[in-house]
Amino acid sequence: QVQLVESGGGSVQAGGSLRLSCAASGFHYITYLIGWFRQAPGKDREGVAAINPRPTGRSTYYADSVKGRFTISQDGAGNTLYLQMNSLKPEDTAMYYCAAQVPATSSWASANDYAYWGQGTQVTVSS
Repeated sequence: QVQLVESGGGSVQAGGSLRLSCAASGFHYITYLIGWFRQAPGKDREGVAAINPRPTGRSTYYADSVKGRFTISQDGAGNTLYLQMNSLKPEDTAMYYCAAQVPATSSWASANDYAYWGQGTQVTVSS
């Protein structure tokens, strides 16, 4: 049973930083894709970043809106996923979710392709 538990959200002023964590367990597949989505009130859930830790080398994916500001990573054992968020903007305010595709498909940014979700953690950026 795949389980995802997020932590690390909070409130910060514009220009500040936060690091989100996602404790992941129950992965028994060779290939999977794990990432972060966010959803602001009244908006669709959107893909923020994802990582595909393939044996031949990890691939990372980012939404254009966060490139250069956010960094996705995993610990060595692959048990914890991180999202380092720098230079935060008010438009980054949203509920952030950790999600996993098991096994991985080719569409990292499509929420419909993710079967497993965490409960979410709130990020609020004030101007």
